[in-house]
Amino acid sequence: MAMTIPTIVHLRRARTSLVLDARGPGLPRVVHWGADLGPLDAADLTDLVDATIPPVMPSSFDAPTVLSLLPEPSAGWSGRPGLAGHRDGRDWSTAFRLHALDVSDGGETATAAGSPDPSRVAAGGDAVGVPEEDGEHGGPGAARVTVQASDPGAELSLTVEIELDPTGLLLLRHRLRNDGAGAYELRELAPVLPVPAVATELLDLTGRWCRERAPQRHPWPMGTWVREGRHGRTGHDATLLLVAGTAGFGFGHGEVWAVHTAWSGDHVTFAERRPTGESTLGGAELLTPGEIVLAAGEEYVTPLLYAVWSDAGLDGLSDVLHTHLRARPQHPRPPRPVTLNVWEAVYFDHELPRLSALADRAAEVGVERFVLDDGWFRGRRHDRAGLGDWWVDDDVWPDGLQPLIDRVCGLGMQFGLWVEPEMVNPDSDLFRAHPDWVLSVPGRLPPEWRHQQVLDLAHPDAYEHLLSRLDAVLTEHQGIAYLKWDHNRDLTEAGHQGRPGVHAQTVAVYRLLDELRRRHPEVEIESCSSGGARVDLEILRRTDRVWASDCNDALERLAIQRWTGLLLPPELVGSHIGPERSHTTHRVHDLGFRAATALFGHHGIEWDIGAITAAERAELAAWVALHKRLRPLLHSGRAVRVDHPDPAVWAHGVVAGDGSQAVYAVARLATSVAQVPGTVRLPGLDRQRRYAVRLAAGVPGPAVLQLSEPGWLPKGVTLSGAVLGTVGLQMPALHPEQTLLLEVTAVD
Repeated sequence: MAMTIPTIVHLRRARTSLVLDARGPGLPRVVHWGADLGPLDAADLTDLVDATIPPVMPSSFDAPTVLSLLPEPSAGWSGRPGLAGHRDGRDWSTAFRLHALDVSDGGETATAAGSPDPSRVAAGGDAVGVPEEDGEHGGPGAARVTVQASDPGAELSLTVEIELDPTGLLLLRHRLRNDGAGAYELRELAPVLPVPAVATELLDLTGRWCRERAPQRHPWPMGTWVREGRHGRTGHDATLLLVAGTAGFGFGHGEVWAVHTAWSGDHVTFAERRPTGESTLGGAELLTPGEIVLAAGEEYVTPLLYAVWSDAGLDGLSDVLHTHLRARPQHPRPPRPVTLNVWEAVYFDHELPRLSALADRAAEVGVERFVLDDGWFRGRRHDRAGLGDWWVDDDVWPDGLQPLIDRVCGLGMQFGLWVEPEMVNPDSDLFRAHPDWVLSVPGRLPPEWRHQQVLDLAHPDAYEHLLSRLDAVLTEHQGIAYLKWDHNRDLTEAGHQGRPGVHAQTVAVYRLLDELRRRHPEVEIESCSSGGARVDLEILRRTDRVWASDCNDALERLAIQRWTGLLLPPELVGSHIGPERSHTTHRVHDLGFRAATALFGHHGIEWDIGAITAAERAELAAWVALHKRLRPLLHSGRAVRVDHPDPAVWAHGVVAGDGSQAVYAVARLATSVAQVPGTVRLPGLDRQRRYAVRLAAGVPGPAVLQLSEPGWLPKGVTLSGAVLGTVGLQMPALHPEQTLLLEVTAVD
């Protein structure tokens, strides 16, 4: 429905309310984003808005200052502006005026203090920004608000698009159009949302190669906490989610608000607290000077800002995000195939007999997808040459890849192939023929990284060449069902025709992936980037899973997967059993610890299983069988993590949506000062139902250091969900780097 102005809008979905004050004349402000406020009529909404207008203070503006959907200095905002740009030094400050508001309630609850008006504002012009797919992001049942405003003096038009989807997830983005005859240089356009003063702590993530998703937490002080990613990709150190919460919030308790900037190039996510009382979260594409210059009629579209609220701690955030992702039409369908990647088994040493033998072993232990990694294409005998030459190397594969593909498919497995399309080695036929197809500034190349440069995919010829070669590889081989799409370097000095090129490169990568998916809808694609350096919700609109990290050390992976799972459900996170001695840390772990860690994800193996003993193969097959048995639960249930007082004890699990079953892992990371291990609560169960708890069947148990077991352990125990979630179970004394797996089944 369309609304006249002034109006106040109330959207409600899944225990979440959003209230917008559009009484003008400027841009609307968010009066409330958080817990559901229940049904409110027009009088209630008016009183609510009036109740939140701040007083006028001494030594301040003469009228109350309120924060709009786009913070502007013209409205008295002295913090980080929502828009930064200029027109040859002019029009650097705006005063947008609202003149149209459209509310679509998706057939559910959206109320407003206002009356209908059919007016609209046409967008018009060309758009630069995120490529858009058909359909709306929130899908059926989403409530949507479209705000249209303009500043005639600055000759700019702004459209704000807001969705509150059926899960309670809020999606926000801006569109800025240049209505003037002269060019407008955009420096930043940032959607922001207010959070209440009760949010006094911040949590986000950082990391590095092989140590992604490390949490950092601190009080929220006055000023601005800014997380920038200048890698030309999402980055190993990407914040993933920026969370603001009440004091002491945890996985299962506390009120929290969070945002995710869905963009795979340079980006910024920030939290700001002002002495004037406002607290905000926001995010945007991070633009280099001169990168976005809007010609007359051109429009820039921001990345989507995903925003989520929960009064059930971090697990509550995850529950909303996971439910949203699983409801997408493009979400990968179960069952997710158990995957063997041969990289750590053979590296560049490709021989058909050895790989065929690996395929035989893989089928024996229950693998469902066999992936040939780096080294199959022309000149690729090491990492210093060959990237860009996407033809099968006849010297290594004289009969092509088809014999191996046929062997793999004949064993009942899918075949997958590694590619790194965005990169090129200087030692390659492609680079020698087209050195101008590389992202660079005039007169020099960027410093090499892993002996490679970055193809300029905004160059039409480079784009078409790459698309044609990838299309040919998939078309000429019958049976390729999966691409492991890698991206092994940062973009530095990433110039396109003398101007900054990260934005254009990111959009071109999206376009390339979209076109390949259109031509080959049966092929799944993994987003890998030196491990986990391209994990975001925009790349996942066109890929089917992410590789969380190049580190397969189970101890490191516990943390990496725990925090990756804050955003993504298990079935989207590649989680593989590595070798006994980790290739990246040299730690040694037994198979039980490695397998129990890899169980909670899109399961796979990254290990030379052709060189292991018969006993190891049998145990590996048992773990694969356990994953397959639990897979329907793991890839559909609610992820839970336990707030435990001992930092050496971590516990997590997955609970079926109907509460009928669950699986939990209790891992001891190190020794503790306490001699006797304490109890561990099992959260997420139906408090009114009774559950049988037993050790996971069919696989060996963990190593322990004790003279007797806890009384319940030998035969299991049956208790209510209330008892298990409140009192918990006494744990055995596990050795460090061991995991206890528990299966929980409702008995009434």
